[in-house]
Amino acid sequence: MSDRKPEFTLKDLQGAAHPFDGTGPALVCFVKEDCETCNIAGPVLQALSQAYGDAVRFLVPGQSGEKNGDFAQRHGLTMPVLEDAGCKTSFDWDFEIVPALYWIDESGAVVTHFEGFVRDDWQALSDQMARATGKAAAQIDWDSLPGWRPGCGSKHFDPEVYDALRAEAEGSRLRARKVEVASGDDMAEFMFDQGFSDGLPLVPPTPERVIRMLEGTHRDPQDVIATVPPNMGIATVEKIAINAVMAGCKPEYLPVVIAAVEAVCTDEFNIHGVTATTMGAATVMVVNGPVVDKIGMNAGLGAMGAGNRANATIGRALRLIIRNVGGATTGGVERSVLGNPMKYTMCFAENEAVSPWEPLHVERGFEAQDSVVTVFAMTGGPVHLVDQTSRKPDQIAGSLGQGLEGVFLPKMHNLPIDALLVVCPEHIQTLTVDGPYSKDRLRDRIQEVTARPLSEMVQDDHSGAGIPVADAERMGPEKLAQLAPKFAGKEYIHIVVAGGDAGKFSSAFHGWATGEVGSISVSRKIDLG
Repeated sequence: MSDRKPEFTLKDLQGAAHPFDGTGPALVCFVKEDCETCNIAGPVLQALSQAYGDAVRFLVPGQSGEKNGDFAQRHGLTMPVLEDAGCKTSFDWDFEIVPALYWIDESGAVVTHFEGFVRDDWQALSDQMARATGKAAAQIDWDSLPGWRPGCGSKHFDPEVYDALRAEAEGSRLRARKVEVASGDDMAEFMFDQGFSDGLPLVPPTPERVIRMLEGTHRDPQDVIATVPPNMGIATVEKIAINAVMAGCKPEYLPVVIAAVEAVCTDEFNIHGVTATTMGAATVMVVNGPVVDKIGMNAGLGAMGAGNRANATIGRALRLIIRNVGGATTGGVERSVLGNPMKYTMCFAENEAVSPWEPLHVERGFEAQDSVVTVFAMTGGPVHLVDQTSRKPDQIAGSLGQGLEGVFLPKMHNLPIDALLVVCPEHIQTLTVDGPYSKDRLRDRIQEVTARPLSEMVQDDHSGAGIPVADAERMGPEKLAQLAPKFAGKEYIHIVVAGGDAGKFSSAFHGWATGEVGSISVSRKIDLG
């Protein structure tokens, strides 16, 4: 055993500094006042100090703050008991259990190291020190001591202490600029004042919280995930983690947030346009695959509402990243006329367990065992589609179609606009009461029941929306008699299953501009490492 240990300078109970320069001969033993095993070792340390103290330097770093004095007094310790309540030195020396003892020779090499209390080890140490110093062996009644005690976990492994120490350690993985907050300032109000918030309180992204968040991914904190419009901010894993902390995410949610950032920052999705439109478009996230159960997402009762931490905070984290990394702030690039509550968060999981269909991600080309996030740009929803009386499959399918008439305006048909239909389990039961009822059949039924003559879409006294009167006159009666479905093609109708078992209430989200001039839904596989 020869590894050298880091130098340190710690103060004793009287405030005097005691430097350790890395060399010996020295005996360094880390203790904790409330550790039973440390209290077994205390009298042994004193006996060793009395026997060899004039030839060996004894240093006892204590992790118990003000109670270090109690430990010293209890055992009559005459060697320096040092203050390591913050556990910085314990962290640097990298042990797990107290008491943690190191016998160090003149060159600084660690000759002996052990943790806990094994009587034979301590007795062998005493004999070793006697030979090294030429002193008589310490007078210790070894038979009165227990043969073995396991020791106690070092305080520096307490989660909050350990994360703080890692954050401060040399070579920390964090590179983001630190923002200093005056000791008297209210942290929550400070973050509001700095413009970090979406209007709701944030979790302060302390270094220890960010490091803990980064444990949720195998990716390097400085990996660049995307360039985020409108300000083209660089979204590293670290910056994504910072915003995930502020949103209230757990570390295990981080891979989902990363995948969502990748998805929305594609040219196809066009997050710049989604953010900037005065129409109030927002991102709707649907999550599929094993990650749903792994992190506890809600696909059932209340899936699109409050109460589930994963659903709420993953969606919120994405919005904070678009705001804080991309610079999309309300009143700046964000110019929505009325706003949209989905701009806080809208994220839910598909209820694959009750769905009779391929889940969304499989329909889009992924494997069933893949975990995938799909993002849609939506301007409205979730809008309830209520049908509690239909008993035939085509009836309930027809009701769902009629419910989609409200996308943009009922008079506006043949729209190249996405809609996301969320079918509840009870409506699924009605759809499949006579056997399989495919998604394509449902899409066809929606197009069928929403088909209207073009003549009904001409501007009139009831509404100035629709086909201009002059254009209608040029079209003629035959053309105006032609039927136009709600959507320009059934591929614009996206279908998932979610919700609780009781209640015949499905929902729909209404899209924004779809295609190259607007937004195309995007799916990304979640890297669970």
